[in-house]
Amino acid sequence: MFLSRPLSSLVLLLTLVLAACTPVSVEDYADNRPLLVPEKFFQGQLTAHGVIKNRGGEVTRYFNVDLNGRWENGIGTLEEEFKFNDGEVQRRVWTLTPQGEGRYTGTAGDVVGEADITVAGNSMFLDYVLRVPYGDGTIDLRIDDRMYLVNPDKLINESVMSKFGFNVGEILLVIAKQEG
Repeated sequence: MFLSRPLSSLVLLLTLVLAACTPVSVEDYADNRPLLVPEKFFQGQLTAHGVIKNRGGEVTRYFNVDLNGRWENGIGTLEEEFKFNDGEVQRRVWTLTPQGEGRYTGTAGDVVGEADITVAGNSMFLDYVLRVPYGDGTIDLRIDDRMYLVNPDKLINESVMSKFGFNVGEILLVIAKQEG
């Protein structure tokens, strides 16, 4: 049985809408190169440079970061020192623990619970809750963090920050390995 032209057009439109809603998975990048191997990329001195945008897309802050990564007995430590344009300095120390098959868990002092980290091809996706200063207290934001290795020494990172399922901002940055 054939569908009428208006009905078949509606079915096609709904199929396209549903296909567009399919979430991107890190596995979608499994064949991309160069391969992102956290134990290699996050080793030694790195720098990062980025911006924070509000939910309307306006840049509200920018920052530079000095990073130092090391791996001992299979466990990674990534020390980060953020320097913001308004003079604020923040430190975060990540502990990255391999879980096998391209999976890691990550912890840090301002991360609530554990970050779920998945690596495939040239990509690494992190999902976690970050506790950030807000007013006289703090607020917990869900972070959907996506990293893409574009050459052996440069990684592009985009993060979406949300609260109660609503986008409240974005972070864009580039991480570069330093020679030495």
